[in-house]
Amino acid sequence: MLRGRPLLMCAEGPWFAPEIGARRRTKVILLRLCVCCADWMPTLWSECFEEMLDDELGSSDQWAFHFNYGLTETLTEERRRRWRVYSHCAYGQFQCGECSKTWPSARVVVVFRYRLWDETGRGTVLMRPFGQACRRCREVFELPGFSKNEVEEALLRLFGKIRKNCYGEEGVEEEEEEEEGSEGSEKVWKRPHEKALCEACRLGICRQEE
Repeated sequence: MLRGRPLLMCAEGPWFAPEIGARRRTKVILLRLCVCCADWMPTLWSECFEEMLDDELGSSDQWAFHFNYGLTETLTEERRRRWRVYSHCAYGQFQCGECSKTWPSARVVVVFRYRLWDETGRGTVLMRPFGQACRRCREVFELPGFSKNEVEEALLRLFGKIRKNCYGEEGVEEEEEEEEGSEGSEKVWKRPHEKALCEACRLGICRQEE
């Protein structure tokens, strides 16, 4: 496991660093995140999924959440009839395993595959996070760390896709469009996205134009 430490701790609401000048202060709006760590923590995703499942789906079907680190957006013709794919762009933190440098990114790609097995009343979600490489070392793609806020936002959108595509719920797309300007979508450090350091870009699936 990579070394990780809390990079951001703040109270409810936007926080402004007092030493930053007025011009820069308006650009440094920190999200309402309790703890943002650069370690990849799969248990955070699994636990949030379980906590949100009943409220978001309200179904008697049993859903399982798993990780697949070889997952892509590409589906065979056979699987396309059964599986759905959702690609989400999130805010995360990284830490280099070589030099311990940390950096934030508002373009962290996570891909989900999901399906409902009608004959058994069970559903499956597969997830893969895509990494980024350190600008200094450029050795390996490090896996991202996420705040609980960011995980919950991603899962809320995933559950919306499941309700629409697996249970036929209408109006989900309209709700998602209304939420585009929500607080969770505000990102920090809007630097240009470096394709050469992005694993998702290398595989041709990065959502950098959105």
